[in-house]
Amino acid sequence: MAHISIISSGNMGQAIAGLAAKGGNTVELVNSSQADKAVTGDIVVLAVPYPSVAAVVAQRGAQLAGKVVVDITNPLNFETFDSLTVASDGSATTEIAAALPESRVVKAFNTNFAGTLAAGTVGGLPTTVLIAGDDADAKALLAGVVSSAGLRAVDAGGLKRARELEAIGFLQISLAAGEKISWTGGLAVAQ
Repeated sequence: MAHISIISSGNMGQAIAGLAAKGGNTVELVNSSQADKAVTGDIVVLAVPYPSVAAVVAQRGAQLAGKVVVDITNPLNFETFDSLTVASDGSATTEIAAALPESRVVKAFNTNFAGTLAAGTVGGLPTTVLIAGDDADAKALLAGVVSSAGLRAVDAGGLKRARELEAIGFLQISLAAGEKISWTGGLAVAQ
């Protein structure tokens, strides 16, 4: 079992906390009003909007050293919902990894909506959580958290795959915002 700190208590933070607890892990939620509260988890989930990441990293970077840091963000233009805001050959996750060189950074949960994480299923199949990162042990630890809650964890490859995961997340969000798909829809990969 893992001890997980989730920075933010919004919809995604609550959904991830619920699935982690369902799998028997201990969870602490740390919201923005608790700036002085230390994060103690072995896994730290950055469940904040992409524009807030730099401030979180600046404030908590030293606390994140040696931890598995999970980036769930989608770096999209929140004013227009028409593009990603990172370089075309980069990702939010690679930026975070560069800012936290002593952490083991992975990308996950950004291709999921909170409702499908909480429900645990999409279209009758277990909700699929795609995980990308360069540290095999970090990915395996997170995959264990996901699997213990009854969801399906899929290793999507190295950290360079975070760009594609962010594109998938952006597409889902823009389709849902345009009312082309439901906010309760999502990703499930059949075996």
